[in-house]
Amino acid sequence: VQLQASGGGLVQAGGSLRLSCAASGRTFSSYAMGWLRQAPGKEREFVAGISWSGGSTHYADSVKGRFATSRDSAKNTVYLQMNSLKPEDTAVYYCAAKNAPWVVITTQYTYWGQGTLVTVSS
Repeated sequence: VQLQASGGGLVQAGGSLRLSCAASGRTFSSYAMGWLRQAPGKEREFVAGISWSGGSTHYADSVKGRFATSRDSAKNTVYLQMNSLKPEDTAVYYCAAKNAPWVVITTQYTYWGQGTLVTVSS
């Protein structure tokens, strides 16, 4: 499956952004989808995940209550709505996929998009 992330940019603290990830190549509904991020000098970390049905989601504690992920099977697209952004949310955000029905809450995804940069200014 090929993944194309978009929607990153520069935003002030407290602002919002919505990331999108378009998937192609294989059956979108067969894949759990996830969002992960990597800040400069830090390891890649899990941010949010959604099951292949869309019925289950999971979030890292650092974004819980501020971020929300969803998927649109008709558009083969997964979204990450980010609200109340903080400077510490600055990172390259990646969407990823794994052929599994459950939410994958680690960085162990099989397919990765190219990443989109989110910069939050204070």
